[in-house]
Amino acid sequence: MQVIPSLDLQHGRSRLVWWPGASSGTGTPTDRPAAIAAALVEQGATAIHLVDLDGAAQGRPANLDAIGAIAHAVARPLQLAGGVDGPEQIELAFAAGATRVVMPLWAVAEDAALLADCLRVAGDWLAVGLDARPESLAGYPWRRPTPSLDELVSELSAAGVARLVFSHVSDERRAAIGRLASEHSVEVLVAGGVSTLDELRQLRDTGVAGVILGEALFTGAIDLAYASREVA
Repeated sequence: MQVIPSLDLQHGRSRLVWWPGASSGTGTPTDRPAAIAAALVEQGATAIHLVDLDGAAQGRPANLDAIGAIAHAVARPLQLAGGVDGPEQIELAFAAGATRVVMPLWAVAEDAALLADCLRVAGDWLAVGLDARPESLAGYPWRRPTPSLDELVSELSAAGVARLVFSHVSDERRAAIGRLASEHSVEVLVAGGVSTLDELRQLRDTGVAGVILGEALFTGAIDLAYASREVA
């Protein structure tokens, strides 16, 4: 299982300051995304997840210069979420230097033609982000009977989606999320909600392919290099 660091991009900078030596008083703090990404790669990161906060608000990738600087600094896959709601936005993300994109479920949940257009541009490098909470699905204004999570995953897989990113995965839902990966032949990543090595091990054992971590790495709650070795 991969441990994938996540950077929140806002106004060209990282939302959180990276200071890996804070506990010992060594090192230099920085909010430069490219410098942070390079430090994470030195610690063993095999991919970097980027969240374009401005892009999410504007409906299109906005931190293009920062994405380009990160792509120039590290030779690792860059997965971008935020503002990627259609084929044009995917093309913008790829042109900036991203190699993978994450679309929100709501952009394509009831628009098969749009999903097909996005898959034509991104192919296997397209992921769909899903909220694992049942109340989230129930609260969406569906034009059809509310589908279950299993039904949605089956539909997305049949349409050609090869990667899913689940958020808000509670302790009780972890085994079910892992089961979805094996039953539908999709790569499943879990975003956030993890702050201990035991939780990482539990997700690994369910069959999850990767866990995306942000604040847990920035605060030092989880050491990237050690955690990557533990769950490899």
